[in-house]
Amino acid sequence: MLPQARIAYHTYGTLNAARDNVVWACHALTANADVLSWWPGLFGPSCHFDPATHFIVCANIVGSCYGSTGPLTPFNAEPALYQDFPLLTVRDMVTAHEALRLHLGLTQIHTLIGGSLGGQQALEWAIQQPTVFEHLIVLATNAQHSPWGIAFNEAQRLAIFADPTYHSATPTGGQNGLKAARAIALLSYRSYEAYGNTQQEPDENKITGFRASTYQQYQGDKLVARFNAYTYVALSRAMDSHNVGRGRGSIAAALGQIRARTLVLGITSDVLFPPHEQQFLARYIPGAMYAEMDSGFGHDGFLIETAQITHFLERFYVQTFAH
Repeated sequence: MLPQARIAYHTYGTLNAARDNVVWACHALTANADVLSWWPGLFGPSCHFDPATHFIVCANIVGSCYGSTGPLTPFNAEPALYQDFPLLTVRDMVTAHEALRLHLGLTQIHTLIGGSLGGQQALEWAIQQPTVFEHLIVLATNAQHSPWGIAFNEAQRLAIFADPTYHSATPTGGQNGLKAARAIALLSYRSYEAYGNTQQEPDENKITGFRASTYQQYQGDKLVARFNAYTYVALSRAMDSHNVGRGRGSIAAALGQIRARTLVLGITSDVLFPPHEQQFLARYIPGAMYAEMDSGFGHDGFLIETAQITHFLERFYVQTFAH
């Protein structure tokens, strides 16, 4: 329970007269509501999802630090909750999305799309509101967060908890731990091939100061500059909670409730959400289409391989309209 909740969101483009051009994007762990900034090549002018033709909505998830209520949000005269922020689930995030949808008066969503944690939200929402969504696009995600994914998240949280400043309950608490957590996470987001292609040493005589080391430090510093440790803990725990079958008999039964025409995209080199998890989704979502992106970027391919995503989207929509 929260005393109150604020939802920050962006919209782009114009709702047409028929009110049938809505595209709703769900963001992943550390992203924000400005989908044009973090999914360029897929969203934006002259992209597949173009504000000139679509009314695009993206909401910052509850628990985040980009405008929606989160661990650093004060409540009236009360201080922020920091590490005492209550446990969130993916279903709580969807409850906030649904409240915003009703607030905006959107009775029908043409396309709901999300990758990773965003895909988990999209699946859960499409199960809860099967008549609202016409098309569902999920990338690099799953029906239940895996033991492997939970273990990665726990390793990151342990790094944060090992930073004694985390327990100070200040906005800058746990920053060194967050930096280490990001370095751990990157190993699950990328691949052996990706590091080999970008961080290989040209100097055969080097014995310290490796590019791969400085890259991990650089990425950790980047996240610390724009995020906080308390939000990272809250959102990673929410991801762990993801299980569409909870309280619904089984995962297969839950996925069977989806009525949206669905495209599921996997990535060949994704070690965090391996393709067999997306194949499972396509097997149990009625009429779903499955496609796989050949990419060496690992899990991050869902943000990078926008040309491939666009290709599969074009095929999917053609087949949908033909049907």
